[in-house]
Amino acid sequence: MLQLDPQLTKQDNFLAGQVILIDKPIEWTSFDVVKKIRNLIRIKKVGHAGTLDPLATGLLILCTGKKTKSIESYMAEEKEYTGTFTIGQTTPTFDLESEPTEAVDTSHISQEDLDRARDKFIGDIEQLPPMHSAIKVGGKRLYELARKGETIERKTRPVNISEFELTKVDLPIISFKVVCSKGTYIRSLANDFGEALGVGGHLSSLRRTKIGEFHVDNAYNLEELVTLLKELS
Repeated sequence: MLQLDPQLTKQDNFLAGQVILIDKPIEWTSFDVVKKIRNLIRIKKVGHAGTLDPLATGLLILCTGKKTKSIESYMAEEKEYTGTFTIGQTTPTFDLESEPTEAVDTSHISQEDLDRARDKFIGDIEQLPPMHSAIKVGGKRLYELARKGETIERKTRPVNISEFELTKVDLPIISFKVVCSKGTYIRSLANDFGEALGVGGHLSSLRRTKIGEFHVDNAYNLEELVTLLKELS
């Protein structure tokens, strides 16, 4: 919740520094949320501690004023995600921002196959970032090149997945919970998991539930936050 000093103006409170937990709605970019809050509190110094893709929902940490100095430390925290993979189909973006390929049969996939594939991705692993990502190579973001139809060589990056649980299996849809380090792409995990099964796969839904000790259950619904900020003098 917001900790505001009643003796300060709204702008001075946010300049002094606030950490705001938001449950990002689907189809909003992380920057859309930053821009919305920035306009409401009328200060420029607002940033988020870790991007969520437009089709993902869940916890987004916003920092204002002097608290923006804490962004890097929040970004370094372990993250928890829940969501679904759909196996038997791949997409260029590894999620539903692009069209899936024609489905292949997955009925032969057993629970043992799923467990064996999952176990390959627990612990310290090397992960290849997707072409449709914001990583810069040669001064250009990968997604800018991908939109032009270009694919370039990328280096794998070390990440850690401390927990990877398959919470429900209803083929071709697999529900999961993942706890992972900074820099982990759940889209890449979906693609790699499907590849390990030999049928392909993509991320079909994603929700970030925790960042360090912060939980989405304690976050503001964006509409409620907007209403609250409009009411503040």
